[in-house]
Amino acid sequence: MSKTVLVTGGTRGIGRAISETMVKKGYKVAANYAGNDAAAKECADALGINVYKFDVADYDAVGAGLAQIAKDLGPVDVVINNAGVTRDAPFHKMTKDQWQQVIDIDLTSAFNVTRQVWDGMRERGWGRVINISSINGQKGQFGQANYSAAKAGLIGFTKALAQEGAKKGVTVNVVCPGYIDTEMVQAVPEKVLEGIIATIPVGRLGKAEEIASMCAYLASDEAAFITGATMTVNGAQYIAG
Repeated sequence: MSKTVLVTGGTRGIGRAISETMVKKGYKVAANYAGNDAAAKECADALGINVYKFDVADYDAVGAGLAQIAKDLGPVDVVINNAGVTRDAPFHKMTKDQWQQVIDIDLTSAFNVTRQVWDGMRERGWGRVINISSINGQKGQFGQANYSAAKAGLIGFTKALAQEGAKKGVTVNVVCPGYIDTEMVQAVPEKVLEGIIATIPVGRLGKAEEIASMCAYLASDEAAFITGATMTVNGAQYIAG
């Protein structure tokens, strides 16, 4: 029987690439999204998957969404916590709302989703939790105190939770993408983008499919001995010690 995977933020950008790759690997895919109905419909039609609109920053909304997914596809075996936003500003200009929105959507959402599938994974003796962090959660970034804090928090969350899931067959890992060729990155001014690419030793942006491939491997049975790991996918732009 094929396993069920939930990809949060799974209808656009990196999330969509993950959803597509997991479909090709034979998973039943539930792709969550927040607000772009047109993109979600296009994704659902193109990939033949179920999409679910709920706010991952709202614990109760997540619970209702998970209940519907379980009814439609079965209990969630693999969670890929990919949902995220940016609200960039220098810290001396950052508002409380800019801080809180990013913390809630990029970090607290991982608790909201994972906590509500965790018991089932433990009971079944198998589960995969994959958290999507960022190069900027590893090294920090000017104007992203909120985003860097949230993404660094995912790394700590992963390391702690991996120790709790290990004896129950549940692995927890984190993937840290570098700069990936998505709509969000392509919206960066051309000269700025050229400057970013100049700092990447492989000389190009990453591909969303490269992040998706890493997620697919971590979700597989072959990766059962990998847990608590930080998988860096950034073309050697930043090499953590």
